Amino acid sequence: MTVLDRVSSTPRATAAKRAGQASGLGLVLAAVATVVWSGSFVASRALHDSVPPVQAAFWRWLIAIAAVAPLAARETWRQRALIRRHLGFLTVASLLGITVYNTLVNQAGTSTTAGNMGMIMAASPVLMAVHERLTGARLGARRTVGLLIACAGVLLLVSKGSLDLALAPGDLWMVAAAVSFASYSVLLRRRPAELGGLAFLFTTFVLGALMLAPAYAVSLAVQGGFAATPATVGPLVYVGVLSSAVAFFAWNKAISLIGAARAGVVYYLQPVCVALLSFALLGEATGPMQLVCMALILGGVVLGSRR
Repeated sequence: MTVLDRVSSTPRATAAKRAGQASGLGLVLAAVATVVWSGSFVASRALHDSVPPVQAAFWRWLIAIAAVAPLAARETWRQRALIRRHLGFLTVASLLGITVYNTLVNQAGTSTTAGNMGMIMAASPVLMAVHERLTGARLGARRTVGLLIACAGVLLLVSKGSLDLALAPGDLWMVAAAVSFASYSVLLRRRPAELGGLAFLFTTFVLGALMLAPAYAVSLAVQGGFAATPATVGPLVYVGVLSSAVAFFAWNKAISLIGAARAGVVYYLQPVCVALLSFALLGEATGPMQLVCMALILGGVVLGSRR
């Protein structure tokens, strides 16, 4: 190899190394968000008979706003003109990912198990991948096979191995939540590059809470409030700080690094995490069939997350 060849190859090697590091970071962030969100399904289920769904969602975002404000308020103020310019996009993103998605998850928790919630939500990466494929993105054979294997594991989990899908009302709410979350994740690819991550997060939290405010007022008038006890405040703080501020920041960053389809494959870890947490914290049992299906999901994740 000549000196010229070594010099010309160095930038390519450096670029490849940086791409590999970005890909690895994206996968780690997607996994962090997935694990933290798994706990939010358990929290939603734990609150199902003590906090009305809309009120749980509203307080979640008030807590999230308070948690993010010290870090994001200054950046948001500096980018206020940019936020006004892209207000339409930010409003749609807030509606799908903040207002609608989390309210549907809380509603689902009133009539289905945390395990089922996690299993059904694992269908959202399929919708992410299909949407990206329809818009011209190439998924690749390995990622497609991994996605199909993981999807088969999810179907067997939901059907308890019989493929006879008898969905409870809460399961149907979770299907709607999966559609909303997948749409939000795909929409993130269109986020203005110049808009900072913290400013985006803080703005969507505020807009989402504002859109929830009328429904919250109606819920208070019709259902009354809830008692502020450790059993209600604890889960709300968890979903407000970790599941909202931390997990959404990690997920949004992962989408920007590796795309919705690839991050979505990692998201298949969620039913495994939810099953383990729901067993440990809520006493929801995990049988042999579920363990087999979890192995399929994990195998699909490993295969689909590699280039």
